[in-house]
Amino acid sequence: MSLFTEKSISFTKMSGHGNDFIVIDNMERNISMDWGECARRWCRRRTGVGADGLLLIEQSDGADFTLRIFNADGSEAEMCGNGARCAAAFAFDRKIASHQMRFRTVAGIIEASVDGIDVSIKMTDPGQVREDIKLNIEGKDLSVCSINTGVPHTILFTDDIGHVPVEETGQKVRSHQEFEPEGTNVDFVEIIGPRKIRIRTYERGVEAETLACGTGAVASAIVCSKCKDIGSPPIDVVMPGGILIVDFQRQGDRFRDVWLKGKVDWVYRGEIIEER
Repeated sequence: MSLFTEKSISFTKMSGHGNDFIVIDNMERNISMDWGECARRWCRRRTGVGADGLLLIEQSDGADFTLRIFNADGSEAEMCGNGARCAAAFAFDRKIASHQMRFRTVAGIIEASVDGIDVSIKMTDPGQVREDIKLNIEGKDLSVCSINTGVPHTILFTDDIGHVPVEETGQKVRSHQEFEPEGTNVDFVEIIGPRKIRIRTYERGVEAETLACGTGAVASAIVCSKCKDIGSPPIDVVMPGGILIVDFQRQGDRFRDVWLKGKVDWVYRGEIIEER
């Protein structure tokens, strides 16, 4: 006879260009958990389901649903571009929302459109681009740009992205005193053609390089539009996990009507057994 009682929690594993998530439907609010702690345990590679984050779908007043986003370290994120796209596909599949929807995040209301495996989201308006920020990293001076696209991002330009020490440099920039107390995501960007860039991202909360980052794609595309001559949007953003498309309207130094588009993959469904 078992000394433990078990609680089974259904989940769906989804991926946006390799940026992977555990998605849980809690629209009935019948699951009460310490979601930050769950994210820390469930997102671990090898000993858990393994993911970059945990997405929780709950009811909302004034929107189709509320999306709560937990990073792999248990912290709750304001926004995640690829997570939002996965959540939109999930909500449409579960008939929580139609193919055109609005949902609430900590960063604000997000609009989304689902067309098969292609999912587009309209981001909240980003903050202003901060240019030519000087950082000293272990005696070496770096010039970076930053912008908030729902979460903070810092952009470093490079001519050889394949050989950039993403995790080593990314961790140092992420926790630099310039970006205290919340820290920053770090995007390494190489311009590879008109309206086309390649990026690699060190993600805050995951504390590692990820295969894709939606808010990072948007941040990098906007900063390139502001600071580099790459042509008018839409911008193709090439990441290790695939290509995201970023479109927007520019009004002087401000950016509006920002859309992020890319495919979403359904990986598998399963159950997590919690022993008590």
